[in-house]
Amino acid sequence: MHRSLYTAAALAVALSTSSCSSLQPLSLHLASDAAGVDGLRSIEFSGTGRWYQFGQAPNPDLPWPPFHLKNYTADIDYDTASARVQITRSQVIEPGRNRPAPVEQKADQYISGATAWNLAQPAANAANPAPVVNPQPAAVEERRAEIWASPQGFLKAALAHHAKSETVDGGAEVSFSLGGKYRYVGTLNAKNQLTSVKTWIDNPVLGDTLVETYYSDYKDFGGIQFPSHIVRNQGGYPVLDINVSSVKANPKVDISVPQEAAKAPKVLVNANKLANGVYYLTGGTHHSVAIEQTDHIVVIEAPLNEERSQAVIAKLKETIPGKPIKYLINTHAHFDHAGGLRTFVDEGATIVTHQPNQAYYQKIWTNPHSIHPDRLAKSSKPANFESFTGKRVLTDGKRSIEIHSLADNSHNDAFVLVYLPAEKILIEADAYTPLAANAPLPAVPNPYSVNLYENIQKLKLDVGQIAALHGPRVATLADLRSAIGISRASR
Repeated sequence: MHRSLYTAAALAVALSTSSCSSLQPLSLHLASDAAGVDGLRSIEFSGTGRWYQFGQAPNPDLPWPPFHLKNYTADIDYDTASARVQITRSQVIEPGRNRPAPVEQKADQYISGATAWNLAQPAANAANPAPVVNPQPAAVEERRAEIWASPQGFLKAALAHHAKSETVDGGAEVSFSLGGKYRYVGTLNAKNQLTSVKTWIDNPVLGDTLVETYYSDYKDFGGIQFPSHIVRNQGGYPVLDINVSSVKANPKVDISVPQEAAKAPKVLVNANKLANGVYYLTGGTHHSVAIEQTDHIVVIEAPLNEERSQAVIAKLKETIPGKPIKYLINTHAHFDHAGGLRTFVDEGATIVTHQPNQAYYQKIWTNPHSIHPDRLAKSSKPANFESFTGKRVLTDGKRSIEIHSLADNSHNDAFVLVYLPAEKILIEADAYTPLAANAPLPAVPNPYSVNLYENIQKLKLDVGQIAALHGPRVATLADLRSAIGISRASR
């Protein structure tokens, strides 16, 4: 979906022509002078602390899960509206949760103008040693907001966009808009230091999502005033909390857009027949499953966003013509598995989900979706739910679809699997992701997969195929047993 974005070139022109306007509030000029904005074209800052995985709360009522942050380094070029953020992190094991053993993860994230991408280092034995470019179009708004919510970035943009100012609590509140859609509100204290910035970006689940960044403990870093403590909240919970240890003024930040990143990835949906009337809908990082009933269709999972859901709906109208989608079964509330739910509500489907998720969806779906209105925001159709605990069965009198709670799985507390008893097909997300054929088995079993197998045994499910909602292939129960270290001899 095309999104209207404020271009780097337009902002650069505005910055060069507006920064000396006598119409700007005095407090804003004093803050800009204190921050050294006039002579600053780029900045680099580094620190350590905590990073939190947005949209992946293990329970609808809990914060985003924490990670130890060994390194966080941001390089920003204000003239070109580009940035690179390098992160080294490992997950914190929360008390009472059986997580996979923490593994150090490295993230290398970029934005330039209206294009965002990640670079991933290839495997040690890869034929091509060049880093892999992964386009990240959904990250553009968030990464752009990080540029203009940074202390010097906010002040530069405020000067360029005729910011309004009013006195509050001995300081000033400064506000402006970018591109007609994105509002920024900052607070200056009595020392003319920027202490907070609020802005709003679009999210498929939360709608207009508040991003708040707080700055404190300003210090002199080699002649530049910069906060030594940064806390960023998104969607009501922290996503970053770092202590800044190093700041560099005007480093060389040379970011060019790779050709692969500039290409908008196509949304592809392939309908692979698993059994009569059962289709595995693949073609991306996340999959769905469609089940044909006598007079309707049941879909399992609406991942990612509206674009993905619209493509799935279009494929179903081609594959199973003439039947409406009556039910959408949602495995859990993680944003990558719930981002397309609202599209199915607009399509007329009833959402079937674990009981705690219903109240969560009903609450967050009242948020405005004004930045990028989706189909449901335009139609204002009411959402219909059928929530349950334990077990729920959908049937047309001929085919039964069993939905079971995944008990005691630390990945999520409101988590379900789906089972088709006649076809012996199990559908699940995130508990088990099959590896490519002939890939080496994990040295240490994933506890989520161990728990899935335990649930299968307790429920006495006769599983022939596992249609995982991630991964490159359909697996078998034997594949799952091997993945968790159960040898053939012990079967």
